[in-house]
Amino acid sequence: MKKLLRKFYYLSPGTAKSITSFVVRNSLFFLLMLLSCFNSNAQNKIRVSGTVKDEKGIPAANASVTVKGALTGSTTDANGVFSIDVPNQKSVLVISYLGYQTKETTVGNQTNIPIGLVAASNQLNEVIVVGYGSQKKATLTGSVSTIKGSEIVKSPTTNVSNSLVGRVPGLTAIQGSGEPGYDGSTLRIRGVNSLGNNDVLVVVDGIAGRSLERIDPNSIESITILKDASAAIYGAQAANGVILITTKRGKMGKPEITFNINYGYNQPTKNPKMADAATYATMLNEIATYNGSPAKYTPAEITKFADGSDLWRYPNTDWFKATLKSKSKQTSYNTTISGGAENLRYFISLGAKTQEGNYYRSATKYNQYDLRTNIDGKISKDISLTFDVAGRMEDKNYPVRGSGSIFRMVMRGKPTLPAYWPDGTPGPDIEYGDNPVVVSTNATGYDKDKYYTVNTNLKLNINIPWVKGLSLTGTAAIDKGFDFRKTWQTPWYLYTANFNVLDANGNPKLTKGKRGFDDARLNEASRDELTKTFYGLVNYETKIAQKHNIKLLVGSELRKGNSEYFNAFRRFFASTAIDQLFAGGAAEINNSGSGTIASRLNYFGRVNYGFKDKYLAEFVWRYDGSYNFPSNHRWGFFPGISAGWVVSEEGFFRNNVNFVDRLKIRGSIGQTGNDRVQYGPNGTPVEFQYLSTFGYGNILGSPYLPFVTNGTTENQTLIETRLANPNITWEVADQANIGFEASLLKNKLSIEFDYFSYKRSSVLARRNASVPTSTGITLSAENLGKVKNTGFDFTVGYRNSIRDFNYSVSLNGGYAKNKIVFWDEAPGAPDYKQSTGHSMNTGTYYQAIGIFADQGAVDKYPHWTGARAGDVIFKDVNADGVIDAKDQVRSDKSNVPTFTAGVNLYVQYKGFDLSVLAQGATGAVNYINTESGEIGNYLQSFADGRWTVNNTTSSKPRTFNRGNEYWVGNANTYFLKKTDYLRLKNLQFGYSLPKKLTDKVGIQVFRVFVSGYNLLTYSPDYKDFDPEASAGNGQSYPLQRVLSAGLTLTF
Repeated sequence: MKKLLRKFYYLSPGTAKSITSFVVRNSLFFLLMLLSCFNSNAQNKIRVSGTVKDEKGIPAANASVTVKGALTGSTTDANGVFSIDVPNQKSVLVISYLGYQTKETTVGNQTNIPIGLVAASNQLNEVIVVGYGSQKKATLTGSVSTIKGSEIVKSPTTNVSNSLVGRVPGLTAIQGSGEPGYDGSTLRIRGVNSLGNNDVLVVVDGIAGRSLERIDPNSIESITILKDASAAIYGAQAANGVILITTKRGKMGKPEITFNINYGYNQPTKNPKMADAATYATMLNEIATYNGSPAKYTPAEITKFADGSDLWRYPNTDWFKATLKSKSKQTSYNTTISGGAENLRYFISLGAKTQEGNYYRSATKYNQYDLRTNIDGKISKDISLTFDVAGRMEDKNYPVRGSGSIFRMVMRGKPTLPAYWPDGTPGPDIEYGDNPVVVSTNATGYDKDKYYTVNTNLKLNINIPWVKGLSLTGTAAIDKGFDFRKTWQTPWYLYTANFNVLDANGNPKLTKGKRGFDDARLNEASRDELTKTFYGLVNYETKIAQKHNIKLLVGSELRKGNSEYFNAFRRFFASTAIDQLFAGGAAEINNSGSGTIASRLNYFGRVNYGFKDKYLAEFVWRYDGSYNFPSNHRWGFFPGISAGWVVSEEGFFRNNVNFVDRLKIRGSIGQTGNDRVQYGPNGTPVEFQYLSTFGYGNILGSPYLPFVTNGTTENQTLIETRLANPNITWEVADQANIGFEASLLKNKLSIEFDYFSYKRSSVLARRNASVPTSTGITLSAENLGKVKNTGFDFTVGYRNSIRDFNYSVSLNGGYAKNKIVFWDEAPGAPDYKQSTGHSMNTGTYYQAIGIFADQGAVDKYPHWTGARAGDVIFKDVNADGVIDAKDQVRSDKSNVPTFTAGVNLYVQYKGFDLSVLAQGATGAVNYINTESGEIGNYLQSFADGRWTVNNTTSSKPRTFNRGNEYWVGNANTYFLKKTDYLRLKNLQFGYSLPKKLTDKVGIQVFRVFVSGYNLLTYSPDYKDFDPEASAGNGQSYPLQRVLSAGLTLTF
């Protein structure tokens, strides 16, 4: 094993692909070995069937039905119907269903058996995954939310992070881009809490630091979100909350094979409507008039733009339609195999996904292939072993230009220029050789990125037989990743027309012109990553006098990681036919490399106490050591305590409040930390800030000073580039939470509510405002910031059944509002401009209060120098008669919403089922700042009804050119728009064949369905772009709407 890992550590792209193939082949071989272990003897079998329903009479779909002591097993269909072969009448059926008590029933002489399930103390015995273990929902005292894997698979998106939004309270997921391979959502738990890093900690199958985005949703059992002090067991990485992913494991029974197929199309949720050629030409004429210049176009020419009578000279190009297809294909295929005996259980998942880009003849394409095997073995009565392997290969292909650059071309595309000439030849460039219909293809070269990763877990569990309730667990995990990116840039060609030289058909002569670099250029980069995690646990559980429940956990974890980077550049290739480094010229060669290391060591524990499951308490702690800090600040202690009171178990409540089935009040306080205190110039990671940094290069713009050795050898001189901060330490998060859980009306109605207050201190920031920048060196960041964040989240759910009609509906929401308590502010700034007291990541803006209707209005009110009729009026905030920087006001809103909500509806009638998710957000803003004028086109929404000499009462300003107008070049509230929205996020409609039909052909489940994602969006104040899009100028890859159909087939 050691030799194999050593070889894999130095793999090349080709070797990595071979290893991926090897893992797949041998996993399939291992699967065949497993299947061969099971005897399918069917002699003297008795076929029995039945229906499984819960205590309300609702059919229990996908409940597990097995024969006790045998490998035979089955699952119920959407109507709760099952059919199974049993050896004899003495056979015992075991029925298990999530959230309900396991039930056993003897077959006897019955052939059709009705099964009624009883809720596990109203689902309170449901086991919830928490940090380094699990707990019953009944005994939880922290603020914890869960999502079942069965909910995640309803979304046709290929990125798991996009499937979480709207499903649980307190979780904000903002998807800024829909580009294949880069379409993940930014996840925030209870808003934003730090001026620095706000990323949540993701833990997959007990291993921290892994990613959830590319896990196949068919492999996910559940997702747990730790939102309060219960996350303190993860110490220095838990300040922003924790997301725990648990993947599926095998269940005892005969092999169960499930095929999942999803085929669909994606398209942008929203493309802005741009001005047509006639409108654009008219607006350019207005610019000329304002500048005192002659009109650019005559009325006759504008008419030709409008009527399309001469497309050679007067085209009318819609650059979005010219560049983007109406739909692009995406597919997802997955096969899972699970089963096992008492001593060996297995779960295997194989998946493949593809996504095409939106461009015509698109260079963008994403392919993913993944494998997961989870094996559980029982070595003896008291010793068990689990071994998990997950591998994934991502193959990404893109144009040489990034999506931001391409969509900048599209937004700036002038409708008066052709994308293609009428004969199909690529048209001229918009500016600087750019034409998106060409640049979005492989005509300019390619950008290929291949990523390989393998995650392994090996866990040993030992129950100490001579001490009841005592167990030991040891886990070793190795994560290996390798990325290889190759960018090949070649010249491309566009055509310009000479209308003075015509061909025989009267069309202008087209001249071919080279664009881009004069010669081909090649850049190759690789990243090699290795992370090793080891932890050990000691668990003890006991019950004293049938009243006192005690659980103890103590553990230690060591994590080490390192990364190696390499980059090589060549140019001056003799031919574009050879895209290899060796073929590049000898001049301007550039090779570079770097490496990083990281390590963490910690000790942690948890103590749970319950008295009659009525009075509950929990204490968690972690003593954490991080490589990010100097030795005297390297260790931190992070405790958390929580308590719960099940009021409904009290006699005075139970005997007097009949409509409430259960009521629990809980609260928590604690302290977590954040060691990801990276603070670079542009948000870039900066580690080891307790050390000074040195580098080669310029000193205040001057060339480096050479150091000469041996009289001839010239070397660069190291210079100090950043001061050290020997006192750098953790961000500290003090957290408090109080809430309640209630079930009412015979458990049909459920309510949860939490109020929280977070105080973050020692937030890393630089004294850039109060300290002069003339020192000539980058100042070290200091732990000086303080932030407060308060809010609430809630869930209300109702479920019921009326004969064969079953339904459930739930509403969840979360509100979080932060404000800066302290950080470095420029001295003398008025309160209304300071960040202190306002939300984080907000800007300052001039307050737009109207439009100058005429010159008289300009003369009557303080105005910007050069202001004229049709310009935006800026408010004189300080009433000094002058419009200047002192009139800028700090906004109280950022691009992160303060309130998010989701509504989940599920309806099931016999074999039909319908799932609907509506989701929305309020409290965020975005700035609309398109590049328009002679540089590019205008939004149609701006062009319509704009101020002109014939429309002086307009609420919109006059035509602007680039950023030349003061109200375009200076941030102001006219262009600051609310991004409040309500979205039909997900819809799935399915039909499952009845069990009596599928049994005849040996099938357990046959279900077909259609799905939609991001189907409809209502955003009253933000109509030109998708309200979640990261860029307010349209210069980003649009979010996607997905329409798909699928099939689930289980044998």
